[in-house]
Amino acid sequence: MDYKVKHSYQDNLLTMQNSAEKAFLKKFEDEKPNLENAHVLVNPYLINPLCALILFRTDKEVAPTLTVHGKNNAREDLVHTFPKGTSHMLPVLGLYENMETKVTVKLSSGEEKTFMIQSQPLPAEVCRCRNIQTSMDYFGTNLMFLTPAGKNLPTAYDYKGEIRWMLTENTMFDIKRLRNGHIMTGSHRFYHMPYNSTGLIELNLLGKIYREYRLPGGYHHDHFEMPDGNILSLTQDFSRGTVEDMLVLIDRKTGDILKTWDYTKIWPQDVAGSGSQDAHDWFHNNAVWYDARTNTLTLSGRHQDAVVNINYEDGKLNWIIGDPEGWPKDMQDKYFFKPVGDVKNFDWQYEQHACVVLPAGDVMCFDNGHYRSKNKDKYLLNKDNFSRGVRYRINTDKMEIEQIWQYGKELGESFFSPYICNVEYYADGHYLIHSGGIGWKDGHASEKLGAFMDPKKEPGTDICSITVEEKDGVVRYFMEVDGNFYRAEKLQPYHDGDNAPMGEAKLLGSLEVTPTFDTIPDLPKKDEMVDSWHKVNIEEDEDRFIFHGRFERGSLAMVVLDNGEERKGYYINTTAVPHLAMCSGAYLEEDDRDVKMSISKKGLKGKNEIMVLVDDGIYDTGVTIKGEE
Repeated sequence: MDYKVKHSYQDNLLTMQNSAEKAFLKKFEDEKPNLENAHVLVNPYLINPLCALILFRTDKEVAPTLTVHGKNNAREDLVHTFPKGTSHMLPVLGLYENMETKVTVKLSSGEEKTFMIQSQPLPAEVCRCRNIQTSMDYFGTNLMFLTPAGKNLPTAYDYKGEIRWMLTENTMFDIKRLRNGHIMTGSHRFYHMPYNSTGLIELNLLGKIYREYRLPGGYHHDHFEMPDGNILSLTQDFSRGTVEDMLVLIDRKTGDILKTWDYTKIWPQDVAGSGSQDAHDWFHNNAVWYDARTNTLTLSGRHQDAVVNINYEDGKLNWIIGDPEGWPKDMQDKYFFKPVGDVKNFDWQYEQHACVVLPAGDVMCFDNGHYRSKNKDKYLLNKDNFSRGVRYRINTDKMEIEQIWQYGKELGESFFSPYICNVEYYADGHYLIHSGGIGWKDGHASEKLGAFMDPKKEPGTDICSITVEEKDGVVRYFMEVDGNFYRAEKLQPYHDGDNAPMGEAKLLGSLEVTPTFDTIPDLPKKDEMVDSWHKVNIEEDEDRFIFHGRFERGSLAMVVLDNGEERKGYYINTTAVPHLAMCSGAYLEEDDRDVKMSISKKGLKGKNEIMVLVDDGIYDTGVTIKGEE
């Protein structure tokens, strides 16, 4: 019998990037190239094949202007002027794929050099643009960044729908630009099923990571940069029976958790559930917004069809936007709004995403509309439903609400997304509406979430994303792409003062000590290794390891660690787990018998032999890992 177990060790991406940067900076320091023989590094940070870095020195302080020339005409050029200096490290963003891109560097002294830079190939299964309708006059040199909802990758498209930016790591959930010009998104590192990553990463568009913020409860869905630079992040406590119902404030410099909001202590969990609610995922918090004007937090809870507002300081509940049906009468009277204005065309939002508070206090969200009722007898099939962006005006003194704008209802099932999606506010009358979770089955909106669909294997199915910008009632931008994407963000590639600062990336914060099972069954230690049918694969890095395995449904299974002094057991759930929400399918396995679990090295001492308990015995894997302590 084949007893092969796979084991691999890979440095954290931060460590690999730090090593790569040290190497090219040393070469730069040793050779001191001028502009004429500048160093040109394609994909210097290993995860962006459509970028480069140009390094050179000048005798005098000069300000370099970089031009990434457009393929068709000068209006497409990406132009950016960098601060004066003598040591120049210029990020080249937006290379075209499968061709050399012309890039010109012109110094304020008059010296000039043109480079022809060949990008690296993109992964074979990228999500291509199917249809784009806009103009250079409207969209200019912006890129539309889409963040994945499956095994696809973060991708940005220009006004012609060409891919001009991509990360080859599946970073999680939203991308947001920080005030310093960097972006922040979820780490690609798996932490907990179904889609929780270890935390957040701050990086530039070259792909250079500056900080990874690890969280004991992992990261999901959304984050927000506070006025002082600290970061709000959605998380949870895996040691209890509920998920996606906590918010933390992270110290930007240290990664320490400064403040925690626990929603279970603020409003009830067993009322007003949406069609996708269960006791485990009762709220499903998918967005957070801080409003400095009122010093409040606004939260989107998909599984209560509710946009909830609480005080920042004490967490006190202020109001709830949503259908009041199913909520206690005293809460309906105190916290819910009464529709006014054109009530005939008013609709509540259901299983919404991406709440946004506007400068004057209006509230926007993407109304997915899934089920479109609190009453099971009135649930709508997806083919009979609609999704939309919506803007509400609220009066918290009178507790009145008015719907003052929407886009999408008129499109019916063609714009319907039962999950994910977002809206953005640019100015009054100017909005982005991203319907990222569209799925089709035999010509109609599918009842299955796109994360569970594979058009290559399921005849009659398709998944796509549609992103729209509307200005003054006119659609000025429309893009349809392959695959489902979580959110869309329109960004300029370059940011004022962006000169790709170097420096060692920092791994901040901490993972939790992975909870162990109370008892390890008293079973015999077998003389042989676990057999190959179980497909055991152990992927190790600096602060954790991922255990992959295959087990028959309902079997008894545990990972057992033995350091010679004590044993620790980690229970493997081999029961099929239904997922009523799947905002990212990045970690899903094709075979439902395949499981994976992350075990933190925190709290582990010495060298630990990894064993597997399966039904009637404990088997070796032949793999030993060293604890963090």
